[in-house]
Amino acid sequence: MNKLVVSFICFLMTCAVFAQDKSAVDNSKIKESISNYKKDIRGPYRDIRWFCDDGTLNMPKEPCEDGGVQHARYKEEVITLGEKSHIYLGQILASTNKDDFWDQDHNHSRLKQYMVENYLKSVDNGWIHRRAQFYRGAIQVEDEQAWGKAFFIGLLKNDEVITKDFYLIRQAVKDIPHSEDDNVAQLMRSQSKVLAEEYEPFMNLRIKIHGQPEPSDIERVKQFKSDQGGKLTPKLNTQLDDLVQTMNDYFKPVQIESLSMYLKDISNGDLKNKLTDFIADYKSATIASKIESTAETMWIIREHLLEEQTAEGRLALFDLSLQLELLITTQIGGFPETNLQDLIRKIGYLSTASAASGYTEIWEWKEIKTQFSDIKDSSLSIERLNLILEAARKQLEWGTGKNSAIFGDVVLLYEGFEPLVHGFMDDRIRGSVALPLGNSIGKLGTFISSESSLSNRVLNLENQSHIHGLNPGYAKGKLIVVDGSGEGMEVDPNNIYVFERPPSDLKPIAGILTVSEGNLVSHVQLLARNLGIPNAAISSDNIREFKTYSGEVVFYAVSNKGTVIMKRETEMTSEEKQLFSKAEQSHDMITVPVEKIKLDRTTILTLNEVNAESSGIYCGPKAANLGELKENFPDHVVDGFVIPFGIFLNHMKQNIPNQDTTYWDYLNSIFKDARQMTADGKPDKDVEQFQLTALNKLRNLIIEMPLLDDFVTDLENCFQTVLGTDLGETPVFLRSDTNMEDLKSFTGAGLNLTLFNVLERNKIIEGIKTVWASPYTERSFKWRQKYLTNPENVYPSILVIPGVNNDFSGVMITKGVSTGKTDEITVAFSRGVGGAVDGQAAETWTIKNNGDHRLISPSREPSYLSLPSTGGTERHITTFEKQIVSTAHLKAVNNFSKELINKMSKKDIQGPYDVELGFKDDKLWLFQVRPFVENKKAKSSTYLESITPKVDLNKKISINAPL
Repeated sequence: MNKLVVSFICFLMTCAVFAQDKSAVDNSKIKESISNYKKDIRGPYRDIRWFCDDGTLNMPKEPCEDGGVQHARYKEEVITLGEKSHIYLGQILASTNKDDFWDQDHNHSRLKQYMVENYLKSVDNGWIHRRAQFYRGAIQVEDEQAWGKAFFIGLLKNDEVITKDFYLIRQAVKDIPHSEDDNVAQLMRSQSKVLAEEYEPFMNLRIKIHGQPEPSDIERVKQFKSDQGGKLTPKLNTQLDDLVQTMNDYFKPVQIESLSMYLKDISNGDLKNKLTDFIADYKSATIASKIESTAETMWIIREHLLEEQTAEGRLALFDLSLQLELLITTQIGGFPETNLQDLIRKIGYLSTASAASGYTEIWEWKEIKTQFSDIKDSSLSIERLNLILEAARKQLEWGTGKNSAIFGDVVLLYEGFEPLVHGFMDDRIRGSVALPLGNSIGKLGTFISSESSLSNRVLNLENQSHIHGLNPGYAKGKLIVVDGSGEGMEVDPNNIYVFERPPSDLKPIAGILTVSEGNLVSHVQLLARNLGIPNAAISSDNIREFKTYSGEVVFYAVSNKGTVIMKRETEMTSEEKQLFSKAEQSHDMITVPVEKIKLDRTTILTLNEVNAESSGIYCGPKAANLGELKENFPDHVVDGFVIPFGIFLNHMKQNIPNQDTTYWDYLNSIFKDARQMTADGKPDKDVEQFQLTALNKLRNLIIEMPLLDDFVTDLENCFQTVLGTDLGETPVFLRSDTNMEDLKSFTGAGLNLTLFNVLERNKIIEGIKTVWASPYTERSFKWRQKYLTNPENVYPSILVIPGVNNDFSGVMITKGVSTGKTDEITVAFSRGVGGAVDGQAAETWTIKNNGDHRLISPSREPSYLSLPSTGGTERHITTFEKQIVSTAHLKAVNNFSKELINKMSKKDIQGPYDVELGFKDDKLWLFQVRPFVENKKAKSSTYLESITPKVDLNKKISINAPL
């Protein structure tokens, strides 16, 4: 399912997770209000009242007789914003309904908005409270703390809530007042950020404090103040003094005995004894042992939290876990790091603490923690070191992905009116053990690269070991760095893009680097792999460094082993310049085969009437190969039918209403005129724009085209005979299936339209025409025109099948996608229908022939689609505490892959294969099989081979090797 599909469904069937009211307040109005609140002495509030327990409101000087709380009232427009747009500004907790604040029906949006606003206040001088910070009585701290404690006590009674939302709750405990504790780490980052923005010379220190804070930074700040002397304003002097005080608070030695205060509320004896022993042993331990025991204690709390029966005890354990994390982050700088063994141990302890903090789920951590077991050998091979590095990267990447999955919806909501929100998710990571973990992983990556003679050369970036290539290829173009979400943006095919969150409907570009790689088998990934577009994954730290070079023309290459090169155009070698000469740039063009096509079949075919040999003759490969699957696996494929090429052509030969030409003649004239423009020397850009404009007109004409009466009758009969109901009574998928897909050197994956679960008669009829028109969209045309010499001979057929309301669904590739190994398969699944193929952060596994399986990445998709019997789709929220695919499911997929390869190869249908499948009530269902196409030219490029170092994986490195 491609992005176009999702967009169409969301538009027609309202599948958004939280559909806002049509009367929602416009973002420009919200921006205006925020600007006004910053200037207003009362901010988002209008006045102060007593909110009495009996429901009455009293004036400020008239306290409630039988109890109540005093605080500000919201301005009317603030209340309206909440009612119409579900955006809550300036939230006061004291009289907020606790269920409303937990906001279960909106994926806890109000809770997350409260946390986002806290961040904005810390980095923007109070944000909407800029002047209201001094509005006395607006918020009563003691009332907020009492409310917060009551909120958590009520929430933490529920085992299921803790299991599903552990990470969110732990982050909320950090932000919502319920005791005297402050978030000192965030305050330190915020103060340094504000200073750097107001006084540019402080920027280097700000970067240091944000990236790798240590006690010696306190003296650096003091020295900075002294060096700057008279250049500083009184305000800046005060701000520097405040920062020094905050840093002193942050780095002050922890009185370990003070942690005992959290134990008084814990009722579980075993847990209490373990925590007591930890506190007692801590003082006499070495720094390495302190970090190790602290991380292990954090994990004990995470794993045994539900064994504590009281909500008060559970809240104390959350508080203690946060204190232990702070203990690690403030003392990790003293961890000895003299040799390789020290570094690996440090990474192991930090990874444990990260998992204990909720950045990964318990089951996810168990999948990778064995790589960090105590090293017994005196030396390790490069291969073993790479496995340790891979596991550590996974822990970090899965953690940042978890953070994005939890908070991404609210950040996206606020992006529309407050750009500063971009820093929120990064701030969450920097305030955790993920920050020192990332630094340590970078050191290990650099060490391994040096020992392997395998290193990235990416501009002058500092932490290059976090960069790893996904698809080989090379490109030259302007580097564009995109903050936030890239959805809906226009891209230039000649540019190289660095995305924080790439659009899943990405049009062709020269090269791509992304913070999140999505999944290895998404349509965009497969197309990039297919076309030889260089593609690499980077860290969020890298994206900030890339901004320095945004707008410059660079050369970018990813080798066959995943090493990455990027340099300024002026630094290119003569060999690299030669790659972009006319001769080198030429690539093999493809002519869509039409010699076998039969266009005289103008009646519908049942799925039982087609097989692999029908591809390119009556229909495209989707229908043909599904017919093949139906023949070989009849119990695993639904009944359905196919609208062949001939029916499309029959309709296209009709005259366009009120014109003297047919649809077909108009289509052919577009490409004929374009060729003439090229022959006349017109610029390529002008030729392309002409075609896109004309194709857009053609697409609209096809959508309005009348259907022939004979075809409608045929359609009605097929619904009755094949699906057993009248047209309009069974919801069906309408899948575009052209003769240009799955060619030997081009997959075409996801370029054309699929309509989901369409029920109503008129929507099915209109949907058929919409699917016929989809090959002429801009995105489809731009991807395929790189390869096709005869784009006018693209014929769409349509596969019509009822949907299966899968528990989970996804893709199987019958080889190792990242390794290239043929003795394993790669599978990616997401919950619900349409899983894994549209850029979703899917649960991905590799499975060996012998059944051994390895988790590549867990799902980080916070919602999924289901298929109601009434047609359309419904979207549901999900969590990550349980893996999607069980061991039994993995075994079933592995067995099926072997059977598929055996049966297809007997019919001389060559693999590897790309299969879409799903499970419903543990039964495997098949929806598509196609060749898995890679860009062999990119992989065999002489240049790419030359930049791919040969690595001796068996080379041994002493664990005592100095760093």
